[in-house]
Parts: sequence; C-alpha cells; structure tokens
Amino acid sequence: MTFLELGVPKDLNKGLKEMGIMVPTKIQEQAIPILLNDSTDFIGKAQTGTGKTAAFGVPLLSKIDPNKKHVQALILAPTRELGQQIAKQLFKFTKYTDKIFTESVYGGEKIERQISRLKRPTHIIVATPGRLVDLINRKVVDISKIKVLVMDEADEMLSMGFKNDLRTILGKTKGRRNVWLFSATMPHSLDDIIKEYVQPNAIRITVDKKDAVNTSIEHQFVVGDESSKLDTLSYFLKSQKDKRGIIFTRTKVAARTLSKQLLAKNYEVGLLEGEMTQKDRDKVMRAFRKETLQLLVSTDVAARGIDVAGLAFVIHYQLPDQVEYYTHRSGRTARAGKKGLSLALITKPEIKTLRELEKQLSIRFHQIR
Repeated sequence: MTFLELGVPKDLNKGLKEMGIMVPTKIQEQAIPILLNDSTDFIGKAQTGTGKTAAFGVPLLSKIDPNKKHVQALILAPTRELGQQIAKQLFKFTKYTDKIFTESVYGGEKIERQISRLKRPTHIIVATPGRLVDLINRKVVDISKIKVLVMDEADEMLSMGFKNDLRTILGKTKGRRNVWLFSATMPHSLDDIIKEYVQPNAIRITVDKKDAVNTSIEHQFVVGDESSKLDTLSYFLKSQKDKRGIIFTRTKVAARTLSKQLLAKNYEVGLLEGEMTQKDRDKVMRAFRKETLQLLVSTDVAARGIDVAGLAFVIHYQLPDQVEYYTHRSGRTARAGKKGLSLALITKPEIKTLRELEKQLSIRFHQIR
C-alpha cells in the first residue's frame, strides 16, 4: 500500500515522502482511511515507535480549513518532549500544503511567552494537559470550536496523574468534536475516560494484538549477582562499540549511582531522573539527540515521551515494577522498522518475573551467558 492509495492528499504525501516516510506502517494503514473519511471517535492500540503521529496527524491536517483563524484541533501529549516532537512533525508534513499553524504549549516554559505566541492565528494546539488547563482558566485559549481532540499516549497521561485535567478538557469540548485516542497499553484507568467521553460506537483498532511489544525487538537476559551487574554491563557496552542506547533503573538513587559509575569508566553518558529541572533535562536530551552522548541512564518516569531515532539497545539494569513499563522501555529501540535489542540484567530470583513478562506480553527471552 502507498499513502496515496490510502487516500492521503498529494500535497501531504509530498511532505511525507521528503521525510523518507514512503510505506505506511500497520497502524497508519488501518487508521488513516478511517480517520480521513469518517467523522468518528476512534481508539487505536499500538505500541510506541509504530508511526502513530502520522496515523493521526495526516487525517487531522486534511480536516483543517487554513482560511478559518480559530483553533480547530487539539492534541494532548504526556510530556513536553513528545508535544514538541508532534508539533515539529506536523510542520514538516505540511511543507507543501496551505499554511497550517500549530503551536505547542507545555509546563516548564514561561506561560507569558506561550500566551503571546497564541495571539497569532493558530489552527492546532499540541499541549500537555496541565498547561492547557492553566491557559483555559486564563481565558487565552478557546477550544469550544475544535473538531478533533487527539489523546496521544493516553496511558502515560493517566499514569502521570493527569486524569482530572483530562476530564476538565474533555468536559469543555463535549458536543460536536471527535475523540481519537491512541495508547500503547489499555489499563483499567482508561476505561472510565472512554466510557464517559468517547462514543460507544467508536471504531477500535488493535495493531499486533499478540505483540504488545514490537516484534523487531530481540529480548535477552543475563543472570548474575547484584555485585557483578556493573561488570556485565561494561562487557556488553564494549561489544556494542559506538552503538547508542538507554539504560533503565527503577529508582532515582540507582540511576544517579550508575551514571556516576559509567562516567568514571569514561562513557559519554547522560542522566535523566524525575527530580531534575526542565532546563537540565532539555540540556541532556539535546546532547543525546545530537549524539554527543552515547548513553542515557534513566528512570521510568523520566523517560516518558522520549523519542530518539536509531537506538540500538535498551538495558534493564533493574526490572520495572509494572508490565506496561517493560513495553514502554523496550519500545525505545527498533523504531520505524529497524531492529533492536532489549537486555535484562537479572538475579536468580527474578527469573520468575521474566517468565511472567513472557506470558503477559507473548514474548520470548533468550539467555546469554
């Protein structure tokens, strides 16, 4: 299938082509024709790294009337990074179309700066829920005329505590808008939102039902003592030469300790943990994207919304405490059709946890010595 065969307008297709997006992914193939042609609520379940931004972005852009100056669509994302990335993608998609203006708003930046940007004509707002509620309360954003509300990584927004903000936003737009909800996992906490704010006849699509985790990822594990983990990690990193990846820990303390240990071994490593300021976080992410850092050590919370192309591996220095976190962690590699490796460093008692992950996610772990 090509994008033109899916019904994508020629000018949008030209923008996609220039970005090297030629062949639709499964979620794009299934979602785009529905969202282009029908005025419907939609629930799409697909893991991270499967091209969801184009799956909702292309149909969304084709529904915008550039001649109307009001906000016509709203995209909610859990983190500043993901919001900025979506806005950037939409800008690139529209290179050859009539001018469509997208503005991204998020916490961690002076609200006055965002207010002044929103005074310009804006067709699409990409927002983190908390900041959007602030802007609505200050009466600087009017979302009463939107046609479409997209919730990207809805599960992440809930696990980050945005449920009340989502209710506020969804409540203010009830009526003539469609909700398009995309999520890698469907926890029970999402059911309440879906029941209350999404039409019961919403079209539901699950891509790779059996593969909650991307099938291009190879899952491996090494069993050892807690005390030998650092040596095992160093040995693995040597084998990877210049390849890049993220090392996950469960706690901030472990993340801080490990990043110091790796720096002492002369690795180009950055640290991401929940208590960092937005400024420090941005600095680390900039360096990682520019490839001046080879590795990132991160906690689950800090890694939300990260999307960096070309990561060869993900390492679980500590196993996550939730199944969903394994999906999100391993989904940072093998993006856009590439292959990737997810390696867990575990102790003997944790073999049981791995078997549980295998069962719940329909994956197979291979032990390496």
